[in-house]
Amino acid sequence: MLSLHAYPTRVDSHLVRRDGSPWLPVSGEFHFSRFPAAFWRRELLLMKAGGIDLVTTYLFWNHHEEVRGQHRFDGDRDVRRFTELCAELGLSVVLRIGPWTHGECRNGGFPDWLSDVDCEPRTDDPAYLGIVRPYYAAIARQLKGLWWDDGGPVMAVQVENELRHQPGHLATLRALAEVAGMSAPLWTATAWDGARLPPDLLPVHSAYPEAFWEDASDGWARDVRRHYFPAPIRGEHAHRPHITCELGGGMAIAYHRRPLIRAADVSALALCRLASGSVWQGYYLYHGCSQRPANQESHATGYPNDLPAVNYDFQAPLGEYGQVRPSFAALRLQHLFLRDCDADLATAAPHLPVAQPVNLDDRATLRWSVRWGGGAAFLFVNNHQPHERLPAHVVRFEVVLGERKVRLPAVTVPSGAHFVWPIGYRVGSVKLAWATAMPVGRTRWDGVSTAVFVATAGIIPRFAFPAGTTVSGAAVDGEGVVTVSCPGPEAVVTATAPDGARVRLLVLNEADGLRLQWLPPGTPVLCDEPVVADGDSMWVETTACHLDVSFPLAPAAGKSRVRLTTGVTPQVPALRAVRNEAKTPPARTGGPRRRASAPLDEDFEHAAIFHVDVPGTALAGDDEVLLVLVYTGDVARAYVGGRLVADHFWYGPEWEIGLRRFAREVREHGVEIRVLPRPADSAVHVDPAVRVQYQKALHTASVDAVGLVRRARVQLYPTSR
Repeated sequence: MLSLHAYPTRVDSHLVRRDGSPWLPVSGEFHFSRFPAAFWRRELLLMKAGGIDLVTTYLFWNHHEEVRGQHRFDGDRDVRRFTELCAELGLSVVLRIGPWTHGECRNGGFPDWLSDVDCEPRTDDPAYLGIVRPYYAAIARQLKGLWWDDGGPVMAVQVENELRHQPGHLATLRALAEVAGMSAPLWTATAWDGARLPPDLLPVHSAYPEAFWEDASDGWARDVRRHYFPAPIRGEHAHRPHITCELGGGMAIAYHRRPLIRAADVSALALCRLASGSVWQGYYLYHGCSQRPANQESHATGYPNDLPAVNYDFQAPLGEYGQVRPSFAALRLQHLFLRDCDADLATAAPHLPVAQPVNLDDRATLRWSVRWGGGAAFLFVNNHQPHERLPAHVVRFEVVLGERKVRLPAVTVPSGAHFVWPIGYRVGSVKLAWATAMPVGRTRWDGVSTAVFVATAGIIPRFAFPAGTTVSGAAVDGEGVVTVSCPGPEAVVTATAPDGARVRLLVLNEADGLRLQWLPPGTPVLCDEPVVADGDSMWVETTACHLDVSFPLAPAAGKSRVRLTTGVTPQVPALRAVRNEAKTPPARTGGPRRRASAPLDEDFEHAAIFHVDVPGTALAGDDEVLLVLVYTGDVARAYVGGRLVADHFWYGPEWEIGLRRFAREVREHGVEIRVLPRPADSAVHVDPAVRVQYQKALHTASVDAVGLVRRARVQLYPTSR
């Protein structure tokens, strides 16, 4: 259990403090009631392995009070069990209690029965508050003893969501929650779109790489472009720190607009928010999930967008079934930097150069900033944005820090590069004037202070030691500048400063940086998969037959590399066409903006039908097994024993369905796949890279390939074989 006395948390006008020290938290959103409770532990451990400090979650009112007056917190709805598990694993919790929540949930999370009550929702109407009060009381009872003041993990509570012009109602909701028994050191409310908030609620902010809620135009959503520029962000809430709760970990897929998000789109966006002064990185979603039956946002419930009936994968770092995406490693690398440098970065204000981009279409001006608060400074550079390639830049950065001017060597910033470099970074007692690589951790190796850096692809890493420093393992010039021409696991530099202080640098290349993880108490490890610390054990999960784990700073007498063997035998599912022909559904529009509507349930009665038989041995054990499908079509659904278990709006990637949660039924019934072709007149946006392929869906509905991928768990410590 976390202890309030161990981690008192406070916020002032500039930053967050934990135990009196500056802290830059990292939170990730995961909706417990949209994921099987049996697997919560694994998912939370993976989140922690990705660098998450706090788990944010919605409490959807319509999940917990489907019938008026009957509050449910059983099974997957068990918020107490989820919160206790977070505490057990050392994760703090942020609760988003609504009552209106959204999260692409039916009615924004309001129960259906609320529309029959004579009240004005989302106001101080006494009739509405009279309904909210017992719901809040039920939440408070469930979490009794788990609030921060009790020594529990609940560190923050958000009331409502996206309510812009009713500060009085927001204040009322906080008061109701506290009277009900909720307690937290931090109370928040969403602040975007010019929201007016009461003074006792912290504003929290958002930034996304794309926007499914925009129209089905051909281009990149205009408003989100601004998130790829370092820029002033405190605005009307300048007296409060800039805290994010919805940094896009991906993007949802709507029927009419289906963005394709790459890992760099996510990591560059997150870096730009740091470059602009963020003191809290909060991702939405960090972990995908599945909608509860008939619970999605849709035209049928008055919303402007039709969402899948089940799929809420969000292209997140951890997917709908816990798949580990490339964005997981890209963000983890930033989180390693934050853990290494958060005390300096949290107190550092952003400073922008004189020459800045003139507008959102300016691709010729390099985007960069410096954060500095009197100590170490950090140079942030972003040369990536989705869809539109940014040019390479030849530049020599000159940074003014008070009366001091720091000039870095000339470099070519490649297209797509986004990084942070330190100025005035200390390794033990030795101060580096600057470095052209990202710091990601400090430790002691054989009694010597050691720092690990990750090079930026395409840029030779250099380090400015004090003049007169002697070096082994790399070239050094007369001014103390060390050049590491071949970064990698073997690139170890030992430096002795003029005062005799001895330090080491391990300089990894960018590819190995994406494999880098730190294991307690301070051991760097390189692995293609997350290495998960679980109590006294460590494990990894992999789809490969073999997995290498290496320890670049292993003691001379120790092993520097371990090869893990899964013993997994590939299994092949059997695909059978039941009906190849499909009737194209009519093009429909709906919702207040008359956007393209998804096919109806009855349309799937006329879909092409395919049956997948899964070998019984493929589902033996506890590992997750993904059914991977390549199909041609507009939309598809998966049924097991006649029950809808998964669906997909085609947007380019293969469709993956986790079978573990349905294992018994899949063994008995197999999986039925239904595919519909695309109506010719439906206005649907897909990424330019996959539009030609999507055109085939006008005439075809087929399953083209199927496979099974097992994520086998292997113990790293203690060894199991």
